[in-house]
Amino acid sequence: MKQKFNVILLGEVWDFLDTLDEKSKDKILYNIDKAKYVNDPELFKKIEDVIWEFRSKYRNTHYRLLSFWDKTDKTDTWVIATHGIVKKTGKMPKTEIEKAKAIMKQYFEEKQKNDGHGKK
Repeated sequence: MKQKFNVILLGEVWDFLDTLDEKSKDKILYNIDKAKYVNDPELFKKIEDVIWEFRSKYRNTHYRLLSFWDKTDKTDTWVIATHGIVKKTGKMPKTEIEKAKAIMKQYFEEKQKNDGHGKK
């Protein structure tokens, strides 16, 4: 099976994962890896305009990693995960979407400044 995209987990994602127990963290990382190969909205889903989410459920807890696409590389497609949350309501909080957009803006500004060679 061919991998559809690569994934970069930014620092805030690792900080979030470090707050979780080992089995929850493993489940999230497993689902991210699986999402790279299969088109499954239970694992990876568009939530608004340019923001997507990696989705994991473990022991009745819903984990989300907000993310965006970086298709500026001619050969590789990247999905950049910005930060993680434990989702407690049916709708994604607007503040989390805005945070992901702000991180995305900063990411592309830094990438442009580094002439496209500055992958995080």
